[in-house]
Amino acid sequence: MNHFPSTSWGKPRNDALDPYSTFPVHQGRGAAAGGKDKFAEGVQHTQQPIVTGTSVLGLKYKDGVMLAADCLASYGSLARFKDVRRLHKVSNSTMIGASGDMADFQQIKRMLQGLMTDESILEDGHELSTSQVFEYMSNVMYSRRSKFDPYWNAVLVAGVDKGEPFLAHVDLLGVTYSSPSIATGFGMHLAQPLLRRSLEELGPDGEKKLEETDARKILENAMRVLFYRDARSLNKFQIAMVTAEGVTIGEPQSAPTSWGFAEGLRGYGNSDEHY
Repeated sequence: MNHFPSTSWGKPRNDALDPYSTFPVHQGRGAAAGGKDKFAEGVQHTQQPIVTGTSVLGLKYKDGVMLAADCLASYGSLARFKDVRRLHKVSNSTMIGASGDMADFQQIKRMLQGLMTDESILEDGHELSTSQVFEYMSNVMYSRRSKFDPYWNAVLVAGVDKGEPFLAHVDLLGVTYSSPSIATGFGMHLAQPLLRRSLEELGPDGEKKLEETDARKILENAMRVLFYRDARSLNKFQIAMVTAEGVTIGEPQSAPTSWGFAEGLRGYGNSDEHY
């Protein structure tokens, strides 16, 4: 199996000769035999995502924040894993969602779990707030970027901080920002305009007027649009919300879709015209 679909896409593989230099070049039969061990040049890091997840959507509303992400992890262009959960509860007031490399996302979850465990061991009654978790994540992502070994993810951090909904973004370059609506991946181009328009229709500070049921409908519609237009998405997604009462991550669901309109397009269905 070709484990590097993007670097040698469309090319034949020869695991014996490896003419496309997929693997680091090494000589000899190992350090013990006087040769050059393949790990002698240092630890080799993945600099290209292999199994990836696509968009994560975030939307503030009156009582908290909602995140939405589909359950697909793609191996190159293959829809390989169809039950991957990309929304993760960090604490009773904080959750994250990630697109990008799923192996790096697993490592980020382990780091956050260790961080929260260290905090609980102190038994001082303090729990890291959402803004503090975000600051930690932004420092981690920027530090890894500075070492030229980034976590290949875009992460949304959502929660309720001091009674106010909190939603912010950090990516593999350490770029951070906060907004009432945020999207990663193709969602930046396809879903973000829908989210912004929904808030703008409510007037200034629209997120403070948006009801929970309406926020859910907006995200469901945006996820349906992504399924139509993003080839790396799946019509099976989760919606999670965080309020003052805590974090709730819903079970996978699907939005109703219809492809009947394709028959009315030239070049599809029963059309006699071909282009």
